Amino acid sequence: MKLQFLGAAGTVTGSKYLVTANGRRVLVDCGLFQGLKQLRLRNWSPLPVDPASIDDVVLTHAHIDHSGYLPLLVKHGFRGRIHCTAATFELCKLLLPDSGRLHEEDAAYANRHGFSKHRPALPLYTEEDAERSLRSFHVVGIDRPLALGRIEARLAPSGHILGAAFVTLSDGGSSVTFSGDLGRPHDPIMVAPRALTATDYLVVESTYGDRRHPPGNALDELAAVVKRTVERGGVIVVPAFAVGRAQFLLYCIQRLKKARRIPAIPVYLDSPMAADVTRLYLQFRSEHRLDAQDVEATCHAATIVNGVEESKHLHALHHPMIVIAGSGMATGGRITHHLKAYAPDPRNTILLSGFQAAGTRGASLLAGAKTVRIHGQDVAVKAEVAALSSLSAHADSDEIVQWLRNFRTPPRRTFVTHGEPLASDALRQRIERELGWSVHIPDHCESVDLGDGEPR
Repeated sequence: MKLQFLGAAGTVTGSKYLVTANGRRVLVDCGLFQGLKQLRLRNWSPLPVDPASIDDVVLTHAHIDHSGYLPLLVKHGFRGRIHCTAATFELCKLLLPDSGRLHEEDAAYANRHGFSKHRPALPLYTEEDAERSLRSFHVVGIDRPLALGRIEARLAPSGHILGAAFVTLSDGGSSVTFSGDLGRPHDPIMVAPRALTATDYLVVESTYGDRRHPPGNALDELAAVVKRTVERGGVIVVPAFAVGRAQFLLYCIQRLKKARRIPAIPVYLDSPMAADVTRLYLQFRSEHRLDAQDVEATCHAATIVNGVEESKHLHALHHPMIVIAGSGMATGGRITHHLKAYAPDPRNTILLSGFQAAGTRGASLLAGAKTVRIHGQDVAVKAEVAALSSLSAHADSDEIVQWLRNFRTPPRRTFVTHGEPLASDALRQRIERELGWSVHIPDHCESVDLGDGEPR
């Protein structure tokens, strides 16, 4: 069995792992690179392997950094099936066309306003490309063996978001398990990730491998931000991922309003897709902790902003409100227009609600940037910038190590991926020191023969 790291090596995005065994090539995850320009350029470069040579794709979950390259994979020759859980398929039916639509809108906006270096600016892929890729999906049941030629795949629940799963591939002689994004054991919404006890090789994420989530309460943090912004007469602008963080925010907001801990100010969800995602929580009740009443309340916690003109109209409102929009790291989408409108006003607050990868606008804001570049312009940042540190859907360093302690026998080799270099190395050191395991941090495109676990 051979494993090649085509993404999420040395970075927190672009997850793609190619497993070759018994004459079959299986790609685990197929995500877009985000953040630094040199990473984003990889999305435009040919895949290091011919897409037509890949037999199957298995997804850990639907987030774009794990699924967003699929339209290009199909466009460039992949003819196999894309296997995932039922909830992941439902989410991809929303996320992938939306991603294509955003690429088209961003290219059109750049061409209208002439700030792109390319003439004309082109979308990475289109909504039609995304719709075409959805025809290749195949739903797999949790804990059901899936035969991919002479490779067997199994999925187990990993928490994090609806449909998220660990993926284990076995060639009959050895097995390799991919954590995808590891959820938190005490997440207020999602169920805890399953405890796994054995695998020959393990690929584990390290998004928060170098830090512990603070013990703060998300409701308390959010209430404090909202109250002080309202006292200034300002607007709270929240870049949020449409899957996971948007629902958590709406859940918290409706609870705070019900308890009268925050004023009854308007809340706008400038992401129709996020509203559709929220309704999926009713369909997949076994995957989260909310009851039907909680889900219904969350679904009605905000006014849905449907069209672009409605989105623009928000900027004409001069009263306290909460505006939630994608993308979560402020790399594109409608949030960029809201940042242009609200960032220059010190009465307002930009509230970051998830991980901010290096090179993203969100990371710049978190680092205290006085300006951010949007649509070819430098936009002054005079608004307060706050972060909800307790809102993360990723396990922190302690939670990752605690999950690893469930293994009865150490894997022969553990590969630490999906993290910035410092985070990955910090987790490597903890695993080696505390568990005594053999650990390796792979490089981009590195190949490993799992018979001996050594890089080639």
